Amino acid sequence: MSQTTDIASLKKLSSQIRRDIVRMVHACQSGHPGGSLGCTDFFVALYFKLMKHDPKFNMNGIGEDLFFLSNGHISPVWYSTLARAGYFDAKELGTFRKLDSRLQGHPATHEHLPGIRIASGSLGQGLSVASGAAQTKKLNKDDRFVYVLMGDGEIQEGQVWEAAMYAGYNKLDNLIATIDYNGQQIDGPVDKILSLLNLRAKWESFGWIVQEFNGNIMEEVVAGLENAQKLAKQGKPVMNLMKTEMGFGVDYMVGSHKWHGVAPNDEELKKALAQLEETLGDY
Repeated sequence: MSQTTDIASLKKLSSQIRRDIVRMVHACQSGHPGGSLGCTDFFVALYFKLMKHDPKFNMNGIGEDLFFLSNGHISPVWYSTLARAGYFDAKELGTFRKLDSRLQGHPATHEHLPGIRIASGSLGQGLSVASGAAQTKKLNKDDRFVYVLMGDGEIQEGQVWEAAMYAGYNKLDNLIATIDYNGQQIDGPVDKILSLLNLRAKWESFGWIVQEFNGNIMEEVVAGLENAQKLAKQGKPVMNLMKTEMGFGVDYMVGSHKWHGVAPNDEELKKALAQLEETLGDY
C-alpha cells in the first residue's frame, strides 16, 4: 500500500490493524495484545506517512529509513503493519505463533521475514542496535533516519542507559527513539515495580532532545513524528515520550496490565471486533 497524507485513511488503517491484532492472538491463544493495540497509531503513522521504506526489502536499507522494534513482544502490531504495507501477504498473519511460521512470538531473522532486521525477544537491546545503525549511516553519508521503539518497563534495563549515553555523546542526530509510555508492564504498574521518575530530565541529561505527545490520537502522533524529524540533525538524538493506553481501541482492555500478555477468548474477541471497523478486509 502506498503512503498517504490523509488522517482519516490512517485512522481506518489503524482500525484494521487492531482487528488483525486481536484475531491473531485469539487464534493461537497466545501473544501480547495490550501494547500492540496501544502502539497501533504510531506504527501506522510511521509506515504509511513518515518513513521512507521499500516493501521489496533489502537488509542493509541503504537510502531508506530504518525501524527497530526493541520491545519485541508487541510483534502482532508490527507484523500486521508490515503485511498491510505490502511486505508479505496478509493471509500469513493467520500463522502467527504457530509451528513453522515466519511470524514468531518475538521477531527473529532466522525465518527471513521481510521487514525484520534484528531478533528482539530479549528486551533492552534495540537502542544499542539503532545507535549502531545510525552511526553507520553517518559514516556512509546516508542521510536517512533510524527509528526505534521501546517500552517503558523495558527501560528499567541497564543496557538502555549505556546506549543512551553513547548516542548522546556521539551526537547521533539521525536517531529518533520513542518510548511507549503506558505505565504498565507484565507484573503491574511501572511506578510500583520500579518507578522511572522524571524521564524527560533523564534523557535530557544524557544529551537528547525530548518531546512528548499522545500516542492514541492520530493527529498528535503524525505531528509529533513530523516534529521529531525537524528536531533531528541538530547535533543531538531525539526522544519521543509517547503517552498511550494499553489495549487502546478495545474498551475492556484499556489501561489494564492484565492484557499485556493474555489472549481474548471467543466472546471477548466478538466484543473487540464489534468495536473496530473492518476497512481493508480481514485476512
